[in-house]
Amino acid sequence: MSESPGAAVSLASAPPAEETPEASSAPRTARTAEAERSDDDSAPRPPAAQRVLPLRRPGRWIATAIVLVLAAQIVHGLVTNPFYQWDRFQYWFLRPTILDGLLITLEVTAYSAVLGLLGGIVIALGRLSRSPVLRAVSWTYTWLFRSVPLIVVLLFLYNFSALYKTLSLGVPFGPAFFTFDESRLATDIVVAVVGLSLNEAAYASEVVRSGVLAVDQGQHEAASALGLPKSYQFTRIVFPQALRSITPNYVNLLINLIKSTSLVFYVSLLDLFGSAQSMGSTYPGDIVPLLLVATVWYLILTSAVSIVQFYVERYFSRGATRILPPSPLQRARTGLRDLRARATRREAAI
Repeated sequence: MSESPGAAVSLASAPPAEETPEASSAPRTARTAEAERSDDDSAPRPPAAQRVLPLRRPGRWIATAIVLVLAAQIVHGLVTNPFYQWDRFQYWFLRPTILDGLLITLEVTAYSAVLGLLGGIVIALGRLSRSPVLRAVSWTYTWLFRSVPLIVVLLFLYNFSALYKTLSLGVPFGPAFFTFDESRLATDIVVAVVGLSLNEAAYASEVVRSGVLAVDQGQHEAASALGLPKSYQFTRIVFPQALRSITPNYVNLLINLIKSTSLVFYVSLLDLFGSAQSMGSTYPGDIVPLLLVATVWYLILTSAVSIVQFYVERYFSRGATRILPPSPLQRARTGLRDLRARATRREAAI
């Protein structure tokens, strides 16, 4: 059977049939693979193993070496110099006289720290009050006790009975309801605690005030919008957030307070420094060992306060930071783990 000429022309002029996906994908894949192989042959290949070298820091190593040499010289001088008399230091370190003075130091510090903080909170609230009288009185108190040296305050209180032999409580310019004998009331430890507390409250008030002002103003506005009482706002919302800023600054004051207790020796109270000074007068040849004993005990006390400060700050930083700072024990474990990892890598490289 023969085809018509029109049919033959239509078949000849028709475009080629469309290729199926199976038929067209194989040639393209082959060409793509061949092109990739040619590109790989022309590109440089990386080495089999690459080692990342740390940046050289010669200045850091030189500074470390200098510090280690100086520290070694200081330790060598402390150990080998016979002038320090370490045998006498060991004799005096735990003597009952020194320990009794240490207990008085701790007692005076504890009372003064608590009373000073409470007084500082009251004075700070007076500074933040809307009453002009409270603001003026609080500012004057802070200005006065921050200006007068602590030794002057202690000596003034120690001789306070010369100015006022009796103290009374009653109507101003009228009858007195209660009368106190100042000489019996103002014992040596009372004079020391009152003087240190008055001085501490002036500095603590500024620490507390700065901590309260550091709290975001939105917290105050949110608490007021909820209709909470002012006392509840301060004790449950503002002050807990302010403690995060107050703690490190107040611990600095507390450490300074521990050292300031050495001044109570001038009001006839034998604290740690007073006991060492008294024994040094009795045994002139042991003055240096006794001063070293007092120094070491002050170092122990301030170090204990610093450790407590770290954990208190860590506690109040919850919610403010995503990751809590590691404790000294955790840092030691991390350092040992890093040293082991470095030793393992060095052994593997060798």
